[in-house]
Amino acid sequence: MKNTLKELKTFIILWLTQSLSQLGSSMTGFALVIWLYQDSGSALTTALLAVCSYAPYVIMSIFAGAISDKWNKKVVMLVCDSLAAVSTVAVLVLLKTGNLQVWHLYVVNAVGGLMNTVQQPASDVSYTLIIPEKHYQKTSGMRSFSNSLVSILTPVFATAFIAFAGLEAVIAFDLTTFLIAFLVLLFFIKIPEPKKSGEKGESLLKSAKSGLVYLKSNKGILWLILFLAAINLIASIYDAALPAMVMSKTDETALGIVNTCVGVASLLGSIIASVVPAPKNRIRVICICLFISMSTENFMLAFGKTPIAWCIGAVLGWIVIPLMNANMDVIFRTKIPVDMQGRVYSARNTLQFFTIPIGFLLGGVLVDNVFEPFMEKAESGGLLTALFGEGKGSGAALLFFVIGIAGVAVCLVFSRIRAIRELR
Repeated sequence: MKNTLKELKTFIILWLTQSLSQLGSSMTGFALVIWLYQDSGSALTTALLAVCSYAPYVIMSIFAGAISDKWNKKVVMLVCDSLAAVSTVAVLVLLKTGNLQVWHLYVVNAVGGLMNTVQQPASDVSYTLIIPEKHYQKTSGMRSFSNSLVSILTPVFATAFIAFAGLEAVIAFDLTTFLIAFLVLLFFIKIPEPKKSGEKGESLLKSAKSGLVYLKSNKGILWLILFLAAINLIASIYDAALPAMVMSKTDETALGIVNTCVGVASLLGSIIASVVPAPKNRIRVICICLFISMSTENFMLAFGKTPIAWCIGAVLGWIVIPLMNANMDVIFRTKIPVDMQGRVYSARNTLQFFTIPIGFLLGGVLVDNVFEPFMEKAESGGLLTALFGEGKGSGAALLFFVIGIAGVAVCLVFSRIRAIRELR
């Protein structure tokens, strides 16, 4: 135990402080979603927040890994976090002066998304460099644990802060946690730089292209990424529809409870991922976990009429995700050369996450312009209203049923692809 703690000392310090900062950022994001939906009442307007965050992430990710592989990773992380914090300060100033508008939030989210684009591959490679390979699955489970804990605490803390001190208090907490993480990374964390494998003076464009070339020659990893891209499309439609359904049928407290259940389930799943032995076939675990998630939560949200049913669905859908993530993380870290990981991770981010802004936009449009108007015309007491309810929110429930079917189909199709099954 002592040897393990000694080997993971740097990781633990970085992990804890970065997780604290992540909590602050997540609280701000959650609070802004509530503020915007209460102000507009539109699923599309709220979903555009996520679109603005992910659009630069998708567009620029292909170059971010090349930047990460070329530049000092610690400096990249510090600069990106600082610029994101500046945008949060701008929100606070606009809020205090009474000038905060919807388009301001879109711009701030776009800046934050761009900074995260560059920072994430640098962070991912940094963890690879400071973690002994034998601890990859354990530390992946620990990171899933902290992500889950953040999911639990975010709605609880954010709603409490808003109730007692307003949105300003949430932002102040966010900036405080940023400062702690920044100072710890600056003064107490040493991140070694790997040997460079690329050509000396290699252009940014050529360096970015090398990540795509690697994926082209590794079909199993490429198909796995495309599998997850399809899952992300469905999951982002879910994320766009969830606030619209829950807050239409109840209020923001119920939304916070459902999100807290997501966090609790992820926390339990993270504990499982941290302690279970390595499986013989990681791909099989990934496919089974995604099938369980897709075949439970969406249908519980579609047919459930109470927050209890939605919470049960959240637990069933999310408890297996950390185990899936842990096994996927090990596959990427062990099969991709460390000096190539920044570029390959960035190519992965572009391919795997480009469906997220599409899903959020599609989810908002479908809720506001297709499914809600359709359910308004449904016969009262008929089959559709009996299954999905009446009034605002019933259209979002019908959408959950549709994406539930789509999620199951995606899992069945991709799990049969030979290149994925041969990747262990």
